[in-house]
Amino acid sequence: MTATAPITQDVLTIPRKLPEGAKNLAGMTREQMREALIEAGTPQKQAKMRLNQVWQWVYHWGVTDFDVMTNLSKDYRKMLSENFVIERPELVTKLVSEDGTRKYLVRIAGGHEVEIVYIPEEGRGTLCVSSQVGCTLTCSFCHTGTQKLVRNLTASEIVGQIMLARDDLDEWPEPGTGTGDDGPRLLSNIVLMGMGEPLYNFENVRDAMKITMDGEGIALGRRRITLSTSGVVPEIARTAEEIGCLLAVSFHATTDEVRDKLVPVNKKWNIETLLDALREYPKATNSERITFEYVMLDGVNDTFEDAHRLVKLLDGIPAKVNLIPFNEWPGAPYKRSSNNRIHAFARILMEAGYASPIRTPRGEDIMAACGQLKSATERARKSRAQIEAEAGL
Repeated sequence: MTATAPITQDVLTIPRKLPEGAKNLAGMTREQMREALIEAGTPQKQAKMRLNQVWQWVYHWGVTDFDVMTNLSKDYRKMLSENFVIERPELVTKLVSEDGTRKYLVRIAGGHEVEIVYIPEEGRGTLCVSSQVGCTLTCSFCHTGTQKLVRNLTASEIVGQIMLARDDLDEWPEPGTGTGDDGPRLLSNIVLMGMGEPLYNFENVRDAMKITMDGEGIALGRRRITLSTSGVVPEIARTAEEIGCLLAVSFHATTDEVRDKLVPVNKKWNIETLLDALREYPKATNSERITFEYVMLDGVNDTFEDAHRLVKLLDGIPAKVNLIPFNEWPGAPYKRSSNNRIHAFARILMEAGYASPIRTPRGEDIMAACGQLKSATERARKSRAQIEAEAGL
């Protein structure tokens, strides 16, 4: 294992030329929606009131038909229908696992496809949301990373995933019911852990999460949203300041030599640099512990020495460690650590005072588990030899 994986390139977001015609209200921030309503003919003096009314219809009630906006005049509804639409990404397929996990394949502008996963649990439901079509990070253990990056998702396409899932779960509140914790909450948590690196699409992710957290809309508090990054250090402080959600880090190794192979972005921002940035994050957000995600790979990162090194690395960081049994996929160059090894690893962390839950794989029968997402049209099978060569193994 002397070869190394390619260095992850920076992603330059090139604004896409939007189609002419009606604009999609779903995905607009408050300021964007206000400006759009004024441009369409809403008088300045009425803009604040109209914004609040339309905002609630779109994001709180989840409607897609302007005719049901009964607190607006017929003329104003006609104006809205002539200038705007309220659209979600197109649902292509839905698969339901034996454990209740749902995986959605959705089509967005340009015919590209991304996957979303809903994981029901007792007392909560978590939606795993994608931020890019494909991924640029080429993490060697991740099936999603074998799909080339196509483009960043827009804020509308990110929020649209949440709205589509709420449609499918039939959990938009009925008139007279509350929002937030008082409303229906089959979908109670968001994790930005789907396809892509969220911090390589920062502005769109930020805008989408601000919409999601708005108390008069979807109304999920910032502590119900977790953003997972592989370690894009320059954007970590911005995440604290401009989003303020909980943070998870795809860590997966305790030495730079191993992490360079598993998570190639480590070549740009190594373990020491990443941990220095993370030590500042809880101070900036006054948040709970940072979650360190650690996939357990047989004979690669699962030794007792790795566990003890991890304890030392986490010193000074309010942290918990999610141990993830490797979710195998066709052609994967790794194997899952044994249950005995995973539990022994966890005991070392727990004895050092770190919570270290072992994640129960969900949706494996529909390829919906962590690291398995890859849109069906891009799921061309590679041989194990090809994948190992690309990963430098």
